[in-house]
Amino acid sequence: MDCTFCKIVAGDIPSNIRYRDDDVVAFRDINPQAPVHVLIVPKEHITLLSDLTKEQLALVGHMVSVANQLARSEGVCDSGYRVVINCGYQGGQLVPHLHMHLLGGRNLSGTLG
Repeated sequence: MDCTFCKIVAGDIPSNIRYRDDDVVAFRDINPQAPVHVLIVPKEHITLLSDLTKEQLALVGHMVSVANQLARSEGVCDSGYRVVINCGYQGGQLVPHLHMHLLGGRNLSGTLG
């Protein structure tokens, strides 16, 4: 599969890994939109949020839990942060692999992330 995020998950593309478990990998975005910009990616290739099956719905909850843990470890939990999932090209999804953005470290009001 020619998916950038699958290659990062497999270790074929180096990245700044911030978290890894059996289900997800989190790493710093190479084009950060905020001082803290971490991507949380399922290890399983799921193209779109809308492709999730009923059996996979818990994965999104786990991604949110990881985002909360990372917000604490990145020092943005108390000041505030944003989590974003874009779906499809017109929704702003540039890589066709489900992922969540954790953004923080600056005032994000008025921006969509």
